[in-house]
Amino acid sequence: MTTPTSPPASAQAPIRLTWSGVEAIVNELAVRANVDGMPETVVGIMRGGMIPAVMIAHQLGIRDVRTVEVTHTATDGVNAAKTSAPAYKNPASLGDLAARDVLLVDDIAGSGATLERTRRMVEALGVRRLRTAVLTVNLANWAASEAPKERIDYVGEQTDTWVIFPWETGDGPSAAGTPMAVQGQMPAPRAAAGPS
Repeated sequence: MTTPTSPPASAQAPIRLTWSGVEAIVNELAVRANVDGMPETVVGIMRGGMIPAVMIAHQLGIRDVRTVEVTHTATDGVNAAKTSAPAYKNPASLGDLAARDVLLVDDIAGSGATLERTRRMVEALGVRRLRTAVLTVNLANWAASEAPKERIDYVGEQTDTWVIFPWETGDGPSAAGTPMAVQGQMPAPRAAAGPS
Protein backbone atom coordinates (compact mmCIF):
# COMPACT_ATOMS: atom_id res chain seq x y z
CA MET A 1 0.00 0.00 0.00
CA THR A 2 1.25 3.45 -0.84
CA THR A 3 0.84 6.39 1.51
CA PRO A 4 0.14 9.92 0.24
CA THR A 5 2.83 12.47 0.94
CA SER A 6 2.60 16.25 0.70
CA PRO A 7 3.65 17.85 -2.58
CA PRO A 8 6.21 20.63 -2.67
CA ALA A 9 4.55 24.04 -2.44
CA SER A 10 4.59 26.01 -5.65
CA ALA A 11 4.22 29.78 -5.54
CA GLN A 12 3.14 29.90 -9.17
CA ALA A 13 -0.39 29.35 -10.43
CA PRO A 14 -0.92 26.23 -12.56
CA ILE A 15 -0.28 26.50 -16.30
CA ARG A 16 -3.09 25.49 -18.65
CA LEU A 17 -1.66 23.85 -21.74
CA THR A 18 -3.87 24.23 -24.83
CA TRP A 19 -4.56 21.64 -27.53
CA SER A 20 -2.48 23.67 -29.98
CA GLY A 21 0.36 23.71 -27.44
CA VAL A 22 0.10 19.93 -27.04
CA GLU A 23 0.11 19.44 -30.82
CA ALA A 24 3.22 21.60 -31.21
CA ILE A 25 5.09 19.70 -28.49
CA VAL A 26 3.96 16.31 -29.89
CA ASN A 27 5.18 17.29 -33.36
CA GLU A 28 8.57 18.29 -31.95
CA LEU A 29 8.91 15.07 -29.93
CA ALA A 30 7.91 12.93 -32.93
CA VAL A 31 10.48 14.60 -35.17
CA ARG A 32 13.24 14.17 -32.58
CA ALA A 33 12.38 10.50 -32.01
CA ASN A 34 12.30 9.83 -35.76
CA VAL A 35 15.70 11.51 -36.26
CA ASP A 36 17.12 9.01 -33.74
CA GLY A 37 15.53 6.06 -35.55
CA MET A 38 11.90 5.06 -35.97
CA PRO A 39 10.53 3.18 -32.94
CA GLU A 40 8.51 0.03 -33.59
CA THR A 41 6.22 0.39 -30.57
CA VAL A 42 4.90 3.35 -28.60
CA VAL A 43 3.92 2.76 -24.97
CA GLY A 44 1.77 5.33 -23.16
CA ILE A 45 1.65 5.61 -19.39
CA MET A 46 -2.01 5.76 -18.36
CA ARG A 47 -3.86 7.96 -18.15
CA GLY A 48 -2.31 11.22 -19.27
CA GLY A 49 0.51 9.69 -21.26
CA MET A 50 -1.85 7.78 -23.54
CA ILE A 51 -3.01 10.90 -25.34
CA PRO A 52 0.44 12.13 -26.43
CA ALA A 53 1.48 8.50 -27.08
CA VAL A 54 -1.35 8.04 -29.58
CA MET A 55 -0.66 11.46 -31.13
CA ILE A 56 3.05 10.64 -31.54
CA ALA A 57 2.18 7.23 -33.00
CA HIS A 58 -0.05 8.91 -35.58
CA GLN A 59 2.67 11.43 -36.45
CA LEU A 60 5.16 8.60 -36.99
CA GLY A 61 2.73 6.17 -38.65
CA ILE A 62 3.21 3.57 -35.89
CA ARG A 63 0.28 1.21 -35.36
CA ASP A 64 1.70 -0.74 -32.41
CA VAL A 65 0.57 1.35 -29.41
CA ARG A 66 0.42 -0.17 -25.93
CA THR A 67 -0.39 1.05 -22.47
CA VAL A 68 0.38 0.46 -18.83
CA GLU A 69 -1.27 2.12 -15.84
CA VAL A 70 1.16 3.70 -13.39
CA THR A 71 0.07 6.23 -10.76
CA HIS A 72 2.05 8.44 -8.41
CA THR A 73 -0.61 10.88 -7.20
CA ALA A 74 -3.36 10.15 -4.70
CA THR A 75 -5.96 12.22 -6.62
CA ASP A 76 -6.31 14.17 -9.86
CA GLY A 77 -6.43 17.70 -8.38
CA VAL A 78 -3.91 20.48 -8.79
CA ASN A 79 -0.90 19.90 -6.49
CA ALA A 80 -2.32 16.49 -5.50
CA ALA A 81 -0.42 14.59 -2.85
CA LYS A 82 2.04 12.00 -4.13
CA THR A 83 1.99 8.40 -3.05
CA SER A 84 5.18 7.09 -1.46
CA ALA A 85 6.09 5.23 -4.68
CA PRO A 86 4.59 4.83 -8.15
CA ALA A 87 2.27 1.84 -8.42
CA TYR A 88 1.33 0.00 -11.59
CA LYS A 89 -1.62 -2.16 -12.50
CA ASN A 90 -1.93 -4.84 -15.16
CA PRO A 91 1.65 -4.88 -16.48
CA ALA A 92 0.54 -7.74 -18.76
CA SER A 93 -1.16 -5.09 -20.91
CA LEU A 94 2.29 -4.38 -22.39
CA GLY A 95 2.37 -7.78 -24.09
CA ASP A 96 5.56 -9.13 -25.64
CA LEU A 97 8.10 -6.35 -26.16
CA ALA A 98 11.16 -8.60 -26.55
CA ALA A 99 13.65 -7.24 -29.10
CA ARG A 100 11.43 -4.23 -29.89
CA ASP A 101 12.51 -0.59 -30.29
CA VAL A 102 10.15 1.15 -27.84
CA LEU A 103 9.27 4.78 -27.19
CA LEU A 104 7.80 5.25 -23.69
CA VAL A 105 5.60 8.37 -23.41
CA ASP A 106 4.06 10.30 -20.51
CA ASP A 107 2.37 13.66 -20.28
CA ILE A 108 4.48 15.04 -17.43
CA ALA A 109 7.43 14.13 -15.26
CA GLY A 110 7.34 15.60 -11.77
CA SER A 111 9.80 13.79 -9.56
CA GLY A 112 10.73 11.45 -12.43
CA ALA A 113 9.84 8.39 -10.33
CA THR A 114 6.88 7.21 -12.45
CA LEU A 115 8.87 7.33 -15.67
CA GLU A 116 11.88 5.63 -14.04
CA ARG A 117 9.81 2.82 -12.53
CA THR A 118 8.02 2.23 -15.82
CA ARG A 119 11.33 2.32 -17.71
CA ARG A 120 12.71 -0.45 -15.49
CA MET A 121 9.57 -2.54 -15.97
CA VAL A 122 9.69 -2.17 -19.78
CA GLU A 123 13.45 -2.89 -19.90
CA ALA A 124 12.84 -6.10 -17.95
CA LEU A 125 10.67 -7.29 -20.86
CA GLY A 126 13.79 -7.60 -23.04
CA VAL A 127 13.37 -4.61 -25.34
CA ARG A 128 16.15 -4.02 -27.84
CA ARG A 129 16.05 -0.25 -27.37
CA LEU A 130 14.06 2.00 -25.05
CA ARG A 131 13.67 5.77 -25.27
CA THR A 132 11.49 8.08 -23.19
CA ALA A 133 9.51 11.20 -24.03
CA VAL A 134 7.42 13.61 -21.95
CA LEU A 135 5.45 16.69 -22.93
CA THR A 136 6.54 18.62 -19.85
CA VAL A 137 8.72 18.42 -16.75
CA ASN A 138 7.70 20.17 -13.52
CA LEU A 139 11.07 21.27 -12.15
CA ALA A 140 9.48 22.24 -8.80
CA ASN A 141 9.00 18.51 -8.12
CA TRP A 142 12.11 17.14 -9.87
CA ALA A 143 13.93 14.94 -7.35
CA ALA A 144 16.80 13.44 -9.35
CA SER A 145 20.30 14.85 -9.00
CA GLU A 146 20.69 14.89 -12.80
CA ALA A 147 18.85 17.39 -14.99
CA PRO A 148 15.68 16.05 -16.69
CA LYS A 149 17.37 15.98 -20.11
CA GLU A 150 20.03 13.69 -18.62
CA ARG A 151 17.37 11.11 -17.67
CA ILE A 152 14.66 11.64 -20.30
CA ASP A 153 15.49 11.30 -23.99
CA TYR A 154 12.94 13.80 -25.32
CA VAL A 155 11.58 16.64 -23.16
CA GLY A 156 9.05 19.02 -24.72
CA GLU A 157 8.92 21.87 -22.20
CA GLN A 158 10.00 22.58 -18.62
CA THR A 159 8.07 24.59 -16.03
CA ASP A 160 8.20 25.32 -12.31
CA THR A 161 4.54 24.68 -11.55
CA TRP A 162 1.60 22.30 -11.99
CA VAL A 163 0.40 21.80 -15.57
CA ILE A 164 -3.27 21.33 -16.45
CA PHE A 165 -3.70 19.49 -19.76
CA PRO A 166 -6.66 20.15 -22.07
CA TRP A 167 -8.04 16.63 -21.54
CA GLU A 168 -8.17 16.97 -17.78
CA THR A 169 -11.37 17.72 -15.87
CA GLY A 170 -12.09 18.98 -12.39
CA ASP A 171 -9.51 21.67 -11.76
CA GLY A 172 -8.74 21.78 -15.48
CA PRO A 173 -10.67 23.28 -18.40
CA SER A 174 -14.44 22.87 -18.31
CA ALA A 175 -14.71 21.51 -21.86
CA ALA A 176 -12.54 20.69 -24.83
CA GLY A 177 -12.48 23.55 -27.29
CA THR A 178 -13.31 26.16 -24.65
CA PRO A 179 -11.01 29.17 -25.05
CA MET A 180 -8.43 29.37 -22.29
CA ALA A 181 -7.28 32.45 -20.47
CA VAL A 182 -4.05 33.67 -22.00
CA GLN A 183 -2.47 34.33 -18.61
CA GLY A 184 -0.89 31.15 -17.30
CA GLN A 185 -0.88 29.31 -20.62
CA MET A 186 2.21 27.39 -21.58
CA PRO A 187 3.60 28.81 -24.83
CA ALA A 188 4.11 26.63 -27.88
CA PRO A 189 7.64 25.23 -28.05
CA ARG A 190 10.32 26.65 -30.28
CA ALA A 191 11.41 24.64 -33.30
CA ALA A 192 13.91 21.99 -32.32
CA ALA A 193 17.51 22.53 -33.38
CA GLY A 194 18.15 18.80 -33.28
CA PRO A 195 18.13 15.89 -30.87
CA SER A 196 18.66 16.73 -27.23
